[in-house]
Amino acid sequence: MTKTILIADDELPLRLLVRTTLEDESYKIYEAEDGRETLKLAEQVNPDLFLLDMMMPEIDGLTVCKKLRANPKFSDRPIIMLTARTHQRDIEIGKAAGVNHYLVKPFSPLELINLVEEILS
Repeated sequence: MTKTILIADDELPLRLLVRTTLEDESYKIYEAEDGRETLKLAEQVNPDLFLLDMMMPEIDGLTVCKKLRANPKFSDRPIIMLTARTHQRDIEIGKAAGVNHYLVKPFSPLELINLVEEILS
């Protein structure tokens, strides 16, 4: 069965890179450009995995993560945070919010594939 991934990032080039990379690996990809759209789309498509940008308009990635964790439907779904912020404090805040993994921008397509496959296998 095809796994579904929701990518949430306000940068179109990054969303296109993720979409192309993961569709080539036979994943079904949905895209959102802000936190509010992410939460709405999550209810509609019920993804197996979330890729969230930390800094998004409307609602930031950490807040989206907390809202997903508070929803029983998504409380155990894996969440990868996409971020350029690598300070230990940011990582600790993310982990407390429910982030499972971090992928630091810029990342290679191979890094993305390896992490997604590790999580969804």
